[in-house]
Formats: sequence, C-alpha cells, structure tokens
Amino acid sequence: MTNLQLVVPTLFGLEGLAAEELRRLSLPNVRAENGRVFCDASPADIARVNLNLRTGERVLIVLGRFYAGDFDALFEGVRALPWEEFIPREGAFPVKGHSLNSALHSVPACQSIVKKAVCARLGAKYGLEKLPETGALHQIQFSILKDEVTLMLDTSGAGLHKRGYRAVGVAAPLRETLAAAMVLLSRYRGRDPFCDPFCGSGTIPIEAALIAKNRAPGLSRSFAAQKWDWLPAKVWMEGADEAMDKEFDGHYDIWGGDMDPAAVAIARDNAVKADVEDLVRFEVADARTFHRSDPYGRIVTNPPYGERILEKQEAEELYRAFGQAVRGLPHGWKVSVLSSHTEFERTFGRTADKRRKLYNGMLKCDLFQYTDRK
Repeated sequence: MTNLQLVVPTLFGLEGLAAEELRRLSLPNVRAENGRVFCDASPADIARVNLNLRTGERVLIVLGRFYAGDFDALFEGVRALPWEEFIPREGAFPVKGHSLNSALHSVPACQSIVKKAVCARLGAKYGLEKLPETGALHQIQFSILKDEVTLMLDTSGAGLHKRGYRAVGVAAPLRETLAAAMVLLSRYRGRDPFCDPFCGSGTIPIEAALIAKNRAPGLSRSFAAQKWDWLPAKVWMEGADEAMDKEFDGHYDIWGGDMDPAAVAIARDNAVKADVEDLVRFEVADARTFHRSDPYGRIVTNPPYGERILEKQEAEELYRAFGQAVRGLPHGWKVSVLSSHTEFERTFGRTADKRRKLYNGMLKCDLFQYTDRK
C-alpha cells in the first residue's frame, strides 16, 4: 500500500490554489478538475496533506474508478475493489455520495448497492455473514459523473475548514478555507500591514496570521485516519514535526475591526484558540471611517452582502462610504473585497482591476481586487 491516489475536493474557484499547495508539498502528478484536485501519494502524505492544506475541503483516498450504466455493473465494480486492505474486520463503513448526469441517478439506491457490495467483499474475506462495524470510522464516498464511478475513503473526518479555533461564530460566517484563499490571492506574505475592516468573528485575520507564520492549519485538530490500523501513528507525529519546523518567527501588523463589540470579543477568543493572539489586533471600529497612514498595506475583507444581514440599500450605502474611505489611503495599498452584490463596483465607486469568481458556500460571489491605487 505504498502507492496511493488522493483527491481533494475544493470550493469552486479554489482548484488552482489547492493544486499549488500540493505541489509545494512535493506531491507528484497533481492535476485539477472542476471542484477537485488529484495527486499521487504515499501513506505518510495522508498526514502531511491533512495537516498543511489551507484551501482544500478534505482528503480522500481513491480506491477505484470504473464505468457503470446499471446497478449490476455498480455492484460488481465495487466488489472488485480491495476493501480489506483499508477496512479492518470491525471497521465502520457508512456510505454517502452523489450522482450527476448519469443513468444511476438515485443516490439512496446507489448508496444501498455500494454498501451491499462492500459487505459482500469484506464478509467473504473475514468469513462473516454480518460485519460488526464497531471499530474506527472509514467513511466511504462515491461520485458518479456521466456514468463514471469513483470510490473513495475519507481520511479527514470533519471538513478541513474546521481548524479547531472557531467554536462559535457570528452571522454570515466565512468558511476558513475561503478566507485562506482570499489571503493567498491577495499575495500577502507577512511583510505588509494587513487589515480586515469587516472582520466579524476574525476568520480572515486569523488565517492571515497562520499564513504569515507559515503555521500548518491542521495542527490543533484530529483526523479520522489517525484511528486507522494500517496507517502508523508515527506518520502523524512526523508530519506535525515537519510542519512545525517550517514555522516562521516574526512581528506582523495584522488588524481586524468590526462595529459589533460581541463579534470583536468572539474574534479575540478565536485568536486565542488559534494561538495567534499575539499576532492579531482586534478593535471595535467603523469601516466607513477606516484610515491608515502606512504608505503601503493590504485590505482583505468580506463585508455584509445585503442578502440577510442588511437590506440591499443599506449595504450599498455601506459600500459607498467604505469606497470613499479606501480612496483616502496612500497609493501603496492593495484591496480585495468579496461580495455577491451585482452592483458592488458601482456603489464602491471604482471598477476592479481584477475579478475572480468564488463561492461562499452556495452563494456565488466575486473577489474584487484593486491592485493599482492611482
């Protein structure tokens, strides 16, 4: 079991970033598709990818890919895979998945067939009519796209966006993986002042601090595959040691502001949980009067969209005032704003130098980037 293939699902628009992260981890044969990235790996890489990945949603082992136009083909294709190499006698193996543009469109029916096929294979290998499923979780996932079936095992457990620092949130939370992507797309590397004037529960500044320090985002949490018999415990310890050896020590100017004192209190608490409270400052502040005298810096922010939190008109007034504040900054500042508002550029007062389509959950957004402040 030395040669594995991994697949990392991503939010749409983040495939390229996740692929670049995997290449920086020296993983071979990295290739991106819509919503997911594949690579080859060793068992030790399961730990390294889970610990280090900032923009991927989870890490799955690909057990097999085949075409199935009917349930018999699905059953036989699943049963032919070497499940006993991954799932022990007592292992629990629930099944979930999705189907798109395929003859086998009923997901519950496909779940049932996959489960029966795995039971048939493991039952024959272990000499059992009924498998106990009392042991560690080995979540099976399937994907059926245009009749091509992909069978996978989830090594992560909870999604990788759950870093372990955000126990509570405020309205309209931003997924940590998307926040990290926004910071990376701003090309922040820890040198410039970094500001989020709509910080909410602090996710963007905290992710910026983790990136500035080069701290692996998964160090404070656990993963499903840590309980798997065939994956040695030492790979997790070695992966954590490797990650910690790459951390930087430095002084950073990272700031988050929000009008809501309760949100700022939560942000400070989250920074403590993330162990970056000495790197980030949070203050009660109004984005409409934001000002910094530093000759250069970066703003990366996710203001209210006017979907649920504020009425659309109020959101537009907020964008207009914030745009005026930004125009008063020195020319060395670069600004990145995530918004789903179709009239954002008009109300902000300037057309973006670059726009990138991203998704905040199921909400289609644009990252408006202003790189030339002239």
